[in-house]
Amino acid sequence: MVAVTLSPPDAAAAPDAARARLVEALVRTGEEDRTAFRDLYTLTSSKLFGICYRICGERQAAEDVLHDVYLTIWKRAGAYEPSRASPITWLATIARNRAIDWQRAQKVRRAAPIEDAPEIPDAAPLISETMLDDEAAHLLHGCLDRLEDRQRSAIRTAFFDGVTYAELAERQAVPLGTMKSWVRRGLAKLKECLDA
Repeated sequence: MVAVTLSPPDAAAAPDAARARLVEALVRTGEEDRTAFRDLYTLTSSKLFGICYRICGERQAAEDVLHDVYLTIWKRAGAYEPSRASPITWLATIARNRAIDWQRAQKVRRAAPIEDAPEIPDAAPLISETMLDDEAAHLLHGCLDRLEDRQRSAIRTAFFDGVTYAELAERQAVPLGTMKSWVRRGLAKLKECLDA
């Protein structure tokens, strides 16, 4: 009898495979493939709901915003270009923008930090955790750490906490144009670092 030893699958290939699957679902959704759209929803709804919930602060509002997010994705998926952005970044940007639009419409001013937000009821790990490559995450944080303190703080607060430029400017007691300039210059430096 011969013993067969199976080597474990390459752990580094898992994020790449998950990303490829998500790109394929998004591209096929752009071709109005309803099955691909269902797959896309299954793969991303937890992550996008989390973004909506963090910004809206209310479960019902987050669910309503998430509905609008997927309507937007259905309409705009044909414009997605895999070479320009990762699929989860493209989708998360739509969710973030829709949630901020909702927040502005409600005239809700978010003052509490993200750490004070209630936990998401679903304790299962987010699909994004399996899709993010550790090396890419490390590179992003390394590049963020190279920015000036005010640029890094403004970018993190705007993009991770869903705070608007006007709110950032008010918190830092600087003109709105100055805040936009900090963020714009910081993003340019961040892109340059990531592309290097």
